[in-house]
Amino acid sequence: MLPVPAPGFDQPLALLRACHERILRQCATLAKLALHVRAEGPGPEAHRAAAEVYRYFSTAGQHHHEDEEQDLFPRLRAHADLAGLLTVLAGEHRRMEVLWQQLAPMLREPDSMLNLAVFEKLVAEFNALYAAHIERENRELLPRAEQLLSEDVLRELAARMAARRGVTL
Repeated sequence: MLPVPAPGFDQPLALLRACHERILRQCATLAKLALHVRAEGPGPEAHRAAAEVYRYFSTAGQHHHEDEEQDLFPRLRAHADLAGLLTVLAGEHRRMEVLWQQLAPMLREPDSMLNLAVFEKLVAEFNALYAAHIERENRELLPRAEQLLSEDVLRELAARMAARRGVTL
């Protein structure tokens, strides 16, 4: 069976879902990294994994939050039934950012993971928050967005997402 190609910018909501899958894979790598460092210490393999996770969440992960907060959420705020959900999701983004600010220095310098218990606790919180957040977005937010957003709005969303990444449509 051939792999299914990732959605392009012409499908912005599908692209957000695909990004969710990549985020979960990075979270899994982060969990494996914590186990690896516990068992073997912060050697070359840990440095590579830490650099990969750091790079992802510092670029693509950041773009994903911007896609939602700057482009998707504002286009859905006019719908009163989504106000509470959008507030919860934005609050979760803030908590993720706080956790990320604590994790990022450890990932930039894995040898600094001197207090492994703190790192493991942060990883567990970060991953649990992301898993619940993504599940909520996939189950509640994105299906409603598919119902509510016009083709014109989706094209605008796609253009802004592409521009954020330096891609011209």
